[in-house]
Amino acid sequence: MNSPLISTTELQHLLRERGDRVLIVDAGFDLADPSAGERAHAQARLPGAVYLHLDRDLSAPRTGRNGRHPLPDREAFAARLAAIGAGPASTVVAYDASGGMYAARLWWMLRWVGHADVQVLDGGLAAWRAAGGELVQGVAEARAPGRLQALAPLVIAVDHDKLRAALGQGWPLIVDARATDRFRGENETLDPVGGRIPGAVNRFFRDNLAADGRFKPAGQLRDEWQAVLGGRAAADVVQQCGSGVTACHNLLALEVAGLGSSVLYPGSWSEWCAQPGAPVAVG
Repeated sequence: MNSPLISTTELQHLLRERGDRVLIVDAGFDLADPSAGERAHAQARLPGAVYLHLDRDLSAPRTGRNGRHPLPDREAFAARLAAIGAGPASTVVAYDASGGMYAARLWWMLRWVGHADVQVLDGGLAAWRAAGGELVQGVAEARAPGRLQALAPLVIAVDHDKLRAALGQGWPLIVDARATDRFRGENETLDPVGGRIPGAVNRFFRDNLAADGRFKPAGQLRDEWQAVLGGRAAADVVQQCGSGVTACHNLLALEVAGLGSSVLYPGSWSEWCAQPGAPVAVG
Protein backbone atom coordinates (compact mmCIF):
# COMPACT_ATOMS: atom_id res chain seq x y z
CA MET A 1 0.00 0.00 0.00
CA ASN A 2 1.26 3.46 -0.89
CA SER A 3 -0.97 5.31 1.56
CA PRO A 4 -2.58 4.55 4.92
CA LEU A 5 -5.73 6.13 3.46
CA ILE A 6 -8.21 4.60 1.06
CA SER A 7 -10.77 6.55 -0.96
CA THR A 8 -14.38 5.49 -1.42
CA THR A 9 -13.66 4.58 -5.04
CA GLU A 10 -10.65 2.50 -4.05
CA LEU A 11 -12.63 0.74 -1.34
CA GLN A 12 -15.43 -0.16 -3.76
CA HIS A 13 -12.83 -1.59 -6.14
CA LEU A 14 -11.13 -3.47 -3.28
CA LEU A 15 -14.41 -5.04 -2.23
CA ARG A 16 -14.99 -6.26 -5.78
CA GLU A 17 -11.47 -7.65 -6.02
CA ARG A 18 -10.99 -9.18 -2.58
CA GLY A 19 -14.50 -9.69 -1.23
CA ASP A 20 -14.54 -11.44 2.14
CA ARG A 21 -10.82 -10.87 2.63
CA VAL A 22 -11.68 -7.22 3.34
CA LEU A 23 -12.79 -6.53 6.90
CA ILE A 24 -14.49 -3.16 7.35
CA VAL A 25 -14.63 -1.86 10.91
CA ASP A 26 -16.73 1.03 12.15
CA ALA A 27 -14.86 2.72 15.01
CA GLY A 28 -17.36 5.56 15.43
CA PHE A 29 -17.63 7.00 18.92
CA ASP A 30 -18.67 10.07 20.89
CA LEU A 31 -16.72 10.99 24.01
CA ALA A 32 -19.79 12.77 25.40
CA ASP A 33 -22.11 9.82 24.73
CA PRO A 34 -20.27 6.46 24.73
CA SER A 35 -23.22 4.56 23.28
CA ALA A 36 -23.82 6.97 20.38
CA GLY A 37 -21.40 5.33 17.95
CA GLU A 38 -22.91 1.90 18.39
CA ARG A 39 -26.43 3.28 17.90
CA ALA A 40 -25.38 5.13 14.76
CA HIS A 41 -23.73 1.97 13.43
CA ALA A 42 -26.98 0.04 13.74
CA GLN A 43 -28.84 2.79 11.91
CA ALA A 44 -26.47 3.21 8.96
CA ARG A 45 -23.28 1.27 8.28
CA LEU A 46 -21.21 0.16 5.33
CA PRO A 47 -22.22 -3.31 4.08
CA GLY A 48 -20.43 -6.00 6.03
CA ALA A 49 -19.00 -3.53 8.54
CA VAL A 50 -18.57 -4.65 12.14
CA TYR A 51 -18.37 -2.34 15.12
CA LEU A 52 -15.58 -1.93 17.68
CA HIS A 53 -16.19 0.24 20.73
CA LEU A 54 -13.48 2.62 21.93
CA ASP A 55 -14.00 1.88 25.62
CA ARG A 56 -14.74 -1.84 25.45
CA ASP A 57 -12.63 -3.04 22.52
CA LEU A 58 -9.85 -0.50 21.95
CA SER A 59 -9.03 0.24 25.59
CA ALA A 60 -8.20 -1.56 28.82
CA PRO A 61 -10.04 -0.93 32.10
CA ARG A 62 -9.19 2.31 33.86
CA THR A 63 -7.40 2.28 37.19
CA GLY A 64 -7.51 6.01 37.91
CA ARG A 65 -3.82 6.35 37.06
CA ASN A 66 -3.57 4.90 33.55
CA GLY A 67 -5.57 7.49 31.61
CA ARG A 68 -9.01 7.47 30.03
CA HIS A 69 -8.22 5.06 27.18
CA PRO A 70 -5.28 2.87 28.21
CA LEU A 71 -4.11 0.32 25.68
CA PRO A 72 -5.36 -3.23 26.19
CA ASP A 73 -3.12 -6.27 26.30
CA ARG A 74 -1.71 -6.87 22.81
CA GLU A 75 -2.58 -10.56 22.70
CA ALA A 76 -6.10 -9.89 23.99
CA PHE A 77 -6.64 -7.23 21.34
CA ALA A 78 -5.39 -9.54 18.58
CA ALA A 79 -7.81 -12.19 19.86
CA ARG A 80 -10.67 -9.67 19.73
CA LEU A 81 -9.80 -8.88 16.12
CA ALA A 82 -9.65 -12.59 15.30
CA ALA A 83 -13.10 -13.04 16.87
CA ILE A 84 -14.63 -10.61 14.36
CA GLY A 85 -12.97 -12.37 11.43
CA ALA A 86 -9.48 -10.87 11.09
CA GLY A 87 -6.71 -13.11 9.86
CA PRO A 88 -3.12 -12.65 8.66
CA ALA A 89 -4.31 -12.09 5.07
CA SER A 90 -7.12 -9.67 5.95
CA THR A 91 -7.22 -6.16 4.59
CA VAL A 92 -8.75 -4.07 7.37
CA VAL A 93 -10.44 -0.76 6.55
CA ALA A 94 -11.40 1.46 9.49
CA TYR A 95 -13.88 4.32 9.33
CA ASP A 96 -15.89 6.65 11.53
CA ALA A 97 -18.06 9.74 11.22
CA SER A 98 -15.59 12.09 12.94
CA GLY A 99 -12.89 12.87 10.41
CA GLY A 100 -10.92 9.73 11.24
CA MET A 101 -10.21 10.55 14.88
CA TYR A 102 -11.33 7.12 16.10
CA ALA A 103 -10.51 5.16 12.97
CA ALA A 104 -6.91 6.39 13.30
CA ARG A 105 -6.71 4.83 16.77
CA LEU A 106 -7.78 1.48 15.32
CA TRP A 107 -5.31 1.90 12.43
CA TRP A 108 -2.46 2.47 14.89
CA MET A 109 -3.51 -0.42 17.13
CA LEU A 110 -3.57 -2.89 14.26
CA ARG A 111 0.00 -1.91 13.43
CA TRP A 112 0.78 -2.17 17.15
CA VAL A 113 -0.14 -5.86 17.01
CA GLY A 114 1.95 -6.27 13.86
CA HIS A 115 -0.74 -6.17 11.17
CA ALA A 116 0.37 -3.90 8.32
CA ASP A 117 -2.56 -4.32 5.92
CA VAL A 118 -4.83 -1.63 7.37
CA GLN A 119 -6.15 1.65 5.97
CA VAL A 120 -8.50 4.42 7.02
CA LEU A 121 -11.41 5.41 4.79
CA ASP A 122 -10.64 9.01 3.85
CA GLY A 123 -13.64 11.17 4.72
CA GLY A 124 -15.30 8.29 6.53
CA LEU A 125 -19.02 7.73 6.53
CA ALA A 126 -19.78 11.15 5.03
CA ALA A 127 -17.54 10.52 2.02
CA TRP A 128 -19.07 7.09 1.47
CA ARG A 129 -22.57 8.58 1.60
CA ALA A 130 -21.62 11.45 -0.73
CA ALA A 131 -20.26 8.95 -3.26
CA GLY A 132 -23.58 7.11 -3.30
CA GLY A 133 -22.19 4.13 -1.42
CA GLU A 134 -24.70 1.63 -0.10
CA LEU A 135 -25.64 1.88 3.59
CA VAL A 136 -27.46 -0.80 5.54
CA GLN A 137 -29.07 -1.12 8.96
CA GLY A 138 -28.68 -3.59 11.79
CA VAL A 139 -25.78 -5.72 12.92
CA ALA A 140 -23.69 -7.52 10.30
CA GLU A 141 -23.86 -11.30 10.12
CA ALA A 142 -21.04 -12.78 12.17
CA ARG A 143 -17.99 -13.90 10.26
CA ALA A 144 -16.09 -17.08 10.93
CA PRO A 145 -13.30 -16.35 13.42
CA GLY A 146 -9.95 -15.49 11.91
CA ARG A 147 -6.47 -16.48 13.01
CA LEU A 148 -4.88 -13.12 13.64
CA GLN A 149 -2.16 -13.26 16.28
CA ALA A 150 -0.03 -10.53 17.80
CA LEU A 151 3.31 -10.18 16.01
CA ALA A 152 6.19 -7.78 16.55
CA PRO A 153 4.89 -4.20 16.75
CA LEU A 154 5.24 -2.02 13.67
CA VAL A 155 4.97 1.15 15.78
CA ILE A 156 6.61 2.49 18.93
CA ALA A 157 5.00 3.61 22.19
CA VAL A 158 6.58 5.29 25.21
CA ASP A 159 5.34 5.06 28.78
CA HIS A 160 4.98 7.79 31.38
CA ASP A 161 8.16 7.01 33.31
CA LYS A 162 10.42 7.06 30.26
CA LEU A 163 8.88 10.23 28.88
CA ARG A 164 9.06 12.02 32.21
CA ALA A 165 12.70 11.05 32.63
CA ALA A 166 13.44 12.49 29.18
CA LEU A 167 12.04 15.95 29.95
CA GLY A 168 14.82 18.49 29.93
CA GLN A 169 17.25 16.10 28.25
CA GLY A 170 16.85 17.60 24.78
CA TRP A 171 14.68 14.68 23.67
CA PRO A 172 11.99 14.43 22.61
CA LEU A 173 9.84 17.04 20.98
CA ILE A 174 6.31 16.41 22.25
CA VAL A 175 3.37 17.29 19.99
CA ASP A 176 -0.06 17.67 21.61
CA ALA A 177 -3.05 16.98 19.33
CA ARG A 178 -5.69 18.65 21.52
CA ALA A 179 -7.52 21.86 20.69
CA THR A 180 -5.55 25.01 21.45
CA ASP A 181 -7.63 26.04 24.46
CA ARG A 182 -7.16 22.70 26.20
CA PHE A 183 -3.46 22.79 25.32
CA ARG A 184 -3.25 26.11 27.19
CA GLY A 185 -5.09 24.64 30.17
CA GLU A 186 -8.39 26.38 29.44
CA ASN A 187 -11.90 24.91 29.12
CA GLU A 188 -10.81 21.48 30.33
CA THR A 189 -13.94 19.32 30.54
CA LEU A 190 -12.55 15.80 30.12
CA ASP A 191 -9.69 15.59 32.61
CA PRO A 192 -9.47 16.76 36.25
CA VAL A 193 -6.44 18.97 35.65
CA GLY A 194 -5.97 21.51 32.86
CA GLY A 195 -2.62 22.13 31.21
CA ARG A 196 0.01 20.39 29.14
CA ILE A 197 3.29 18.52 29.41
CA PRO A 198 6.08 21.11 29.76
CA GLY A 199 7.85 21.76 26.47
CA ALA A 200 5.07 20.36 24.30
CA VAL A 201 3.97 22.13 21.13
CA ASN A 202 0.47 22.11 19.71
CA ARG A 203 -0.84 20.63 16.44
CA PHE A 204 -4.61 20.29 16.64
CA PHE A 205 -5.51 17.06 14.88
CA ARG A 206 -8.33 18.65 12.91
CA ASP A 207 -5.72 20.81 11.15
CA ASN A 208 -4.86 17.66 9.19
CA LEU A 209 -8.22 17.83 7.42
CA ALA A 210 -9.49 19.88 4.51
CA ALA A 211 -12.89 21.58 4.59
CA ASP A 212 -14.58 18.49 3.12
CA GLY A 213 -13.46 16.29 6.02
CA ARG A 214 -10.82 14.45 4.03
CA PHE A 215 -7.12 14.62 4.76
CA LYS A 216 -5.23 17.45 3.12
CA PRO A 217 -2.99 16.54 0.16
CA ALA A 218 0.27 14.85 1.09
CA GLY A 219 2.40 17.80 -0.04
CA GLN A 220 0.46 20.28 2.05
CA LEU A 221 0.61 18.03 5.10
CA ARG A 222 4.35 17.60 4.57
CA ASP A 223 4.95 21.36 4.55
CA GLU A 224 2.79 21.94 7.59
CA TRP A 225 4.32 19.11 9.58
CA GLN A 226 7.88 20.03 8.70
CA ALA A 227 7.18 23.42 10.26
CA VAL A 228 5.98 21.67 13.42
CA LEU A 229 8.93 19.27 13.52
CA GLY A 230 11.46 22.06 13.16
CA GLY A 231 14.05 19.96 11.37
CA ARG A 232 13.60 16.87 13.54
CA ALA A 233 12.86 13.46 12.08
CA ALA A 234 9.37 12.20 12.81
CA ALA A 235 10.92 9.24 14.64
CA ASP A 236 12.39 11.64 17.22
CA VAL A 237 8.98 13.07 18.14
CA VAL A 238 6.39 11.90 20.66
CA GLN A 239 2.72 12.37 19.84
CA GLN A 240 0.15 12.77 22.61
CA CYS A 241 -3.32 14.18 23.21
CA GLY A 242 -5.91 13.79 25.94
CA SER A 243 -6.08 10.01 26.10
CA GLY A 244 -4.04 8.56 23.23
CA VAL A 245 -6.79 8.71 20.60
CA THR A 246 -6.45 11.87 18.51
CA ALA A 247 -2.65 11.65 18.73
CA CYS A 248 -3.06 8.70 16.35
CA HIS A 249 -4.64 11.11 13.86
CA ASN A 250 -1.40 13.09 13.86
CA LEU A 251 0.55 9.87 13.44
CA LEU A 252 -1.63 8.99 10.48
CA ALA A 253 -1.12 12.45 8.95
CA LEU A 254 2.66 12.05 9.18
CA GLU A 255 2.42 8.76 7.30
CA VAL A 256 0.18 10.36 4.66
CA ALA A 257 2.76 13.14 4.31
CA GLY A 258 5.50 10.59 3.72
CA LEU A 259 7.43 11.67 6.81
CA GLY A 260 7.33 8.32 8.59
CA SER A 261 6.18 7.41 12.05
CA SER A 262 6.51 9.08 15.42
CA VAL A 263 6.33 7.61 18.91
CA LEU A 264 2.94 7.50 20.67
CA TYR A 265 2.48 8.27 24.35
CA PRO A 266 -0.72 6.21 24.83
CA GLY A 267 -1.56 7.49 28.31
CA SER A 268 -1.28 11.09 27.16
CA TRP A 269 -2.52 14.00 29.28
CA SER A 270 -5.16 11.99 31.15
CA GLU A 271 -2.46 9.68 32.50
CA TRP A 272 0.18 12.38 32.91
CA CYS A 273 -1.97 14.63 35.08
CA ALA A 274 -2.93 11.69 37.32
CA GLN A 275 0.68 10.96 38.34
CA PRO A 276 1.92 12.36 41.67
CA GLY A 277 4.21 15.33 41.14
CA ALA A 278 3.96 15.35 37.36
CA PRO A 279 4.99 18.80 36.10
CA VAL A 280 2.28 20.85 34.40
CA ALA A 281 2.52 23.89 32.13
CA VAL A 282 -0.30 26.32 31.37
CA GLY A 283 -0.83 29.41 29.25
